[in-house]
Amino acid sequence: MSSELFSIYPNSIQKHNNSQVKMVKTDEGDALYVSGSLSELFDGEIMTEATQGSDYKLFKCTLANSKIIMDLFDFTRPKSHKGQNITIGLGDRLGLASVGHIRLIRDLDIFPVLAQQSMRELNLTDRTYKDVLASAVWAVFREGYTKGYGADGDHLKTHDEVRYALSCGFSMITLDCSEYIRNDITNVKISTVEKLYKELSADVRQDLEERYLNKSFTIDCDTVIKYDKDDLERIVLIYFPAIRHILNIWNDLIQNTDIDFEISIDETQTATTPESHFFVANELIRQGVEIRSLAPRFVGEFQKGIDYKGNIKEFEQDFLIHTKIANLFGYKISVHSGSDKFSVFPIINKLTSNRYHLKTAGTNWLEAVRVIAMKNPELYREIHRFALNNLDKALAYYHITPDLSKIKELNNTPDSELPLFLDEDNARQVLHITYGLILQEKSADGSFLFRDRIYKTLEAFEAEYIKALEKHIGLHLSFLGYSFK
Repeated sequence: MSSELFSIYPNSIQKHNNSQVKMVKTDEGDALYVSGSLSELFDGEIMTEATQGSDYKLFKCTLANSKIIMDLFDFTRPKSHKGQNITIGLGDRLGLASVGHIRLIRDLDIFPVLAQQSMRELNLTDRTYKDVLASAVWAVFREGYTKGYGADGDHLKTHDEVRYALSCGFSMITLDCSEYIRNDITNVKISTVEKLYKELSADVRQDLEERYLNKSFTIDCDTVIKYDKDDLERIVLIYFPAIRHILNIWNDLIQNTDIDFEISIDETQTATTPESHFFVANELIRQGVEIRSLAPRFVGEFQKGIDYKGNIKEFEQDFLIHTKIANLFGYKISVHSGSDKFSVFPIINKLTSNRYHLKTAGTNWLEAVRVIAMKNPELYREIHRFALNNLDKALAYYHITPDLSKIKELNNTPDSELPLFLDEDNARQVLHITYGLILQEKSADGSFLFRDRIYKTLEAFEAEYIKALEKHIGLHLSFLGYSFK
């Protein structure tokens, strides 16, 4: 086959015994080029006629072939980030963003979690964990990225969900405890708290009271946590069911593995108090749970796709205490919904001593939409109208508070100004949370209304998408203290 019919990704070239494996770009998309005896391992040869008589074969970048690549080249397999100080989740809902992410962080002291998806995201994008991991594998192999990356089963809630992510080879589990946190207890009367607390077994109450009641815990020279009767009883009622759930997951599925175990107690309506954070962490760690990172619910709001909403000084004070608690117990503080929170990034950089986990996801989808607005304005206009018309459905999954009156009228906006919608907070939020509805919508004949055209546009303008990701995620890193040449 003539080399004019494909171009080689030079960073992908790998040797294995007498064989060479590399990725190439063809008119049919990315393919795997294999020479020598190793070609017998791969599945689904393509372009057979063109390769007859040649010493190589071309294969599609399929799910099955990604598993073979992981078996042959260990650097393509997700790893634990234990010992890594700065870890960043780079959720990729379309499976097209990891090349841009790798090119951005390749030379930085950042451990990327390239495969990061929740069950909600899987359902809304009609993907599986195997699909998500395969997309990361191909990007890692194509870029020859050998420094290691992670795969996070994000915001999982049940044994079955955790077991599923682990069976697919994921290296990190973020356990969402929201369904076991009694938010209804937060504002009930003290008399009600006392009544419910007494319903706990006497042994449990005695054990907890001996450990916490009227006790003080020194976090550092400036921070001491104390528990009086009312505070302790309320905190126990709110968080004790979650602690039991975490212990069950840990004992059944996580212990005796090298899985990065993150605890999420952030999916609540009220901020996590320092006393609550300490109580949860102390109870888990004393019972043998190895926490790699923990996500409290900070003060203010971390809404999707826009900057932090709240008082910056209050956030800094709150974040400092939570970081101190994390440092005391030896795990990283984790910041969820971290996309576009530029005003708090310098605080995170300053107060954590460069030791934290940050999750981003939807902002990568928004950069994809930006490229569509630039290169396929007709498609963008359809997506924009659909998003506005279906916002109420998406609000069942995500909490945002956009002011729709501030979104410029689409019909009065020329094509050249369509990308500016991606710079306006209210439009960003609408486009952010409707991604699943956009990707799932079908025409009367059963074909996807947007999905195929979205992928076709982004594949045609891959260079522009990579550039957009490097610029936008690069801006995140700049506010986190990184400098770029």
